[in-house]
Amino acid sequence: MQAIEVQDLRKNFRIQQSRGGLKGALQDLFAREYREVAAVNDISFTIPQGEICGYIGENGAGKSTTIKMLTGILVPTSGHIKVNGYVPYQEREKFVQGIGVVFGQRSQLWWDIGVIESFQLLRKVYQVSEADFKKRLDELVERLQLQELLSRPVRKLSLGQRMRCELVAALLHNPSIVFLDEPTIGLDIVVKSEIREFLKDLNRTQGTTILLTTHDLQDIEALCSRVIMLDAGSIIYDGGLDELKTRWGRGREVRFQFGAAVQAAQLNAWTMGLPVTWTQESDLVATALVPADMAVSDVFSRILSQAEVTDVQISETSTDEIVRQIYSSGSAEKPEVKLHV
Repeated sequence: MQAIEVQDLRKNFRIQQSRGGLKGALQDLFAREYREVAAVNDISFTIPQGEICGYIGENGAGKSTTIKMLTGILVPTSGHIKVNGYVPYQEREKFVQGIGVVFGQRSQLWWDIGVIESFQLLRKVYQVSEADFKKRLDELVERLQLQELLSRPVRKLSLGQRMRCELVAALLHNPSIVFLDEPTIGLDIVVKSEIREFLKDLNRTQGTTILLTTHDLQDIEALCSRVIMLDAGSIIYDGGLDELKTRWGRGREVRFQFGAAVQAAQLNAWTMGLPVTWTQESDLVATALVPADMAVSDVFSRILSQAEVTDVQISETSTDEIVRQIYSSGSAEKPEVKLHV
């Protein structure tokens, strides 16, 4: 069963066009001109129950607009949405019982009252029974180690503490789908790791569907089996992260530092028959580009048997670099590789 179904979804916004000069400013007072901008441009995708899916894109790509439509905050200009079998903006009261939402830069907790009081208010909002609430709260408080924070006003919490409380607030009514918009923004590496482990455990033990929007690609790598990439309101990639790395990764670069000068002809002769491309920085330093499907040890054995090597460094294309390349090109299609010796 599909947790989220999106078909030809579009959201247009009317933006005022200001005319220049004093005359233009006067005209704008009485007859304003508008233009329509498509923030989300006829996108389609489905997310099955129990999947953790990353939804990424540059600022202004349409990520948050999509999330707001999926959670019923915004009404689409056209297209169809179903989340948990409901149309979010039409059946909002029933719909919200099955979803949890965390916006990293906004809070659903009350700023001047204790954390536990915020949780009690949310219990009434979501119409959770006292028994279910207590059982769920005890589980979440123990898992996220919030015992000492419950009586503190929200305004006195650190960012990491508040984010852990935000997660509890979003999960008190035991939703089957959770939308996370920048849940680790501004957090230190320890708290990020704790939240990632919690989300993985939540998905594994309860089958919770998670749609994660973030600029931190380490979140995507740690949590998501699938990623949807958005650019200028359109989907440019929808698939596995490993497939994206295979498609765009250049393999591994092995940088050799030699004890004596070597020539390009020697390097090519030593690795003859291997699909390796060499680039020389100097007579003492050369880099071999090794395809992803080839063992680096094959190159090592050839070189070490022929030359004195004083240092070796191995690197591969990072996910951050791959994503930057894709947004620079505007497409996730496999790039044409040009190799130079």
